[in-house]
Amino acid sequence: MIDTDRSHVLTRVANGLGRLTLNRPRAINALDLGMIHDLHAALDAWERHPGVDLVVLDGEGDRGFCAGGDVRGLREQILSGDPDAAGVFFRAEYALNARIAEYPKPIVALADGATMGGGIGLAGHAAVRVVTERSQLAMPETRIGFTPDVGGSWLLARAPGRVGEYLALTGRTMDAADALYAGFADHLVAADTLEPLREALQNRADPASPTEIVLLFDDTAGAPSLAASRPWIDDAFAADTVAEIIERLRARPEPEAAATADTLGELSPTALTVTLEAVRRARSLPGLRAALAQEYGLVLWFAATQPDLVEGIRAQLVDKDRSPRWSPARLKDVSPGIVADAFAFEPSRPLWG
Repeated sequence: MIDTDRSHVLTRVANGLGRLTLNRPRAINALDLGMIHDLHAALDAWERHPGVDLVVLDGEGDRGFCAGGDVRGLREQILSGDPDAAGVFFRAEYALNARIAEYPKPIVALADGATMGGGIGLAGHAAVRVVTERSQLAMPETRIGFTPDVGGSWLLARAPGRVGEYLALTGRTMDAADALYAGFADHLVAADTLEPLREALQNRADPASPTEIVLLFDDTAGAPSLAASRPWIDDAFAADTVAEIIERLRARPEPEAAATADTLGELSPTALTVTLEAVRRARSLPGLRAALAQEYGLVLWFAATQPDLVEGIRAQLVDKDRSPRWSPARLKDVSPGIVADAFAFEPSRPLWG
């Protein structure tokens, strides 16, 4: 057995199983650039390793798989006058997201507990995506004046009906049943059977596939709340603009619809406007790499031009006063050309190449 600790990533190889464990439990395994490099290095080393047939990706601790990326560091880069430095992190992260999706050996992701933002970028593109009764999945970027990335727009665009727009704009957290329903996960496994599952994957009897092994532990999820909410979600979030979505929500009889309208009214008008378009454009893109390239341009546009990103991170994660001052503060004051500007933005360095 090989067992090494590369910074905040544990790597182990035994009986054909390569295990990658995010190891920053105090930060709910939030990703920094070093962790991304270490994950890349392990996957590169194992791609042609004769002693590795499949990979398990999980997180240390009981709080969650991965709470996201280092957005506080992103804020500091912007405030220091160097928003282009953010491109270094995003290029490495997005390359890793694509690497996971395209990896020639099966990757089984165990998204136990909090799995948000960058955590979705790791677990959401794996070959086999496992959640537990403790799982909480979300793309909450609009809550910091930002837009879903790490291939999140690709996953959201493929959710049933208008669930993708709903999840993208509100940043709502999904439990296991909702994650399965929305296409962010494949199997539900009880948290107390994760270790037996890992042992079974390590000691599997050929020719059992990882999916066949996971199915032995598969549990039955309850009814997804998203499915029950589809009538008002599909009606409201089919509207052409965010303002019209809010108008339709307020016209609905369901209390949840009115509460959703209130939530949208508290979020960055710019982030909502751009995110709505991003999810809809992602539906017509040819694949994950194209979605990542679209997201890359958008996130660097936010970093280079939009004060809402810095303000949102301040309000939610730095000062934690939960009282962001958006600019502009009202949807009606968002520039009519903001969407065109955002999607026309050209980063100084391309994502691929």
